[in-house]
Amino acid sequence: MPHAPVLPALAAIPSPPIGGFELGPLDVRFYGVLIALGAYLALQWTVRRYEAMGGDVALAERAALAAILFGFLGARIGYVIPRVDRFLDAPLTILAIWQGGLALFGGLTAGTLAVIVVTRRGGGDVARMADAVAPGLPLAQAIGRWGNYFNEELYGRPTDLPWALRVEDRTDRFRDLYPEATTFHPTFLYESLWNLALVGLLLRLDRRRALPRGALILVYAVGYGLGRFLVELLRIDTVDRYAGLSRNNWLALLLVVGGIAGLLRMRATAADTTDDATSDTTGDTTGDTTGDAADEAPSDAADDTAGAPGPSGADDDA
Repeated sequence: MPHAPVLPALAAIPSPPIGGFELGPLDVRFYGVLIALGAYLALQWTVRRYEAMGGDVALAERAALAAILFGFLGARIGYVIPRVDRFLDAPLTILAIWQGGLALFGGLTAGTLAVIVVTRRGGGDVARMADAVAPGLPLAQAIGRWGNYFNEELYGRPTDLPWALRVEDRTDRFRDLYPEATTFHPTFLYESLWNLALVGLLLRLDRRRALPRGALILVYAVGYGLGRFLVELLRIDTVDRYAGLSRNNWLALLLVVGGIAGLLRMRATAADTTDDATSDTTGDTTGDTTGDAADEAPSDAADDTAGAPGPSGADDDA
């Protein structure tokens, strides 16, 4: 189906002048630098937050390092599996993550499991660790998304909005789809800003102590999943569609549903706990009142009997 031509944007975000630099024999890519920077900041923040909650610093460091290691591994595996045919001729390129190709949902899954295992084996509090980790995740994602800008990848549909992204290095498939388009939705920027707003929301909820321990990570799941779902509606890099939605759309929806279900379960559990505590308090109060009445009744009766005049007393008065 032919696409309507898109007028050139009067103002646009320029294409990145470079994607990296050479450092001796190394070809340093900004994509990898930004992802590493985001991961490092998230790690340091997680450790400090867990320590402030009374947790063990060494355990937090081990859990955060495990999250990064297995998170990267899961993200790469999640990217490679649906595209395994691309790597059959050159399997070593699977290791070239600096060229792009990380599936965030795979990284979230593997990283979460790693944190749970390390925290439990170390005798830590999983709910407390989840709250410590929560704000750092969207911060790392907000920084890492700028790596997509330097790689000129994962942009959205053509647009002539003032903040459109000018893309010079397009793949052949996108040239065929939009031969006259030169500016596209900067989906990396949308997701980065959304994640920064999510960081602010999580910190606000944390300061207000508005949620039970461990709920912040579920708020992150709902918030990130919703934002990712909306951004995915604009992206054009996903070919496979299921009922009109991309694979990432469905995974984002699953994340939202899972987060909401977890929050509702926490709310129900908290309500049950409150009801049980109220029942126990009421029972104790009733028992104490009944006991006091029983203890006081014989004493009052005895006092009344001692104070009443008997027959001999009446005779003496006569």
